[in-house]
Amino acid sequence: MILFTPAELRTLLAKPLTDAQCEMAHDTALDVIAGEVGDRLTEPLQRGVKSIAIAVGARVLTNPSGVRSEQAGGMIVSYADTQTGVALSDDERRRLRRAVGLAAGASSLDIAPADTWPRRTHWRAS
Repeated sequence: MILFTPAELRTLLAKPLTDAQCEMAHDTALDVIAGEVGDRLTEPLQRGVKSIAIAVGARVLTNPSGVRSEQAGGMIVSYADTQTGVALSDDERRRLRRAVGLAAGASSLDIAPADTWPRRTHWRAS
């Protein structure tokens, strides 16, 4: 499955990239996205998937460690979150799940037997 082309990635980053770099960025983006939504990706891609994929692919090449800030004096490095490496942001995850038809919000599932619920009484006007 093609998420984006090497030419699109080169254009986005505005720098020359080898074919191997483009392939690695694409494969990593595909792995991250497929890991989130499984086999719900279709060909052609659902609207919104490509923009997320190419952003992830660009991050693979520009900020693979997830660094948020650095300081030379004292060698301080802070990361975007506790998880380093290429991952989907919360916004990208929400948009991706919506694009492929998965629920993005919280939900609950009640597995209690039906007879444990209190009985409901419906009142009628006399």
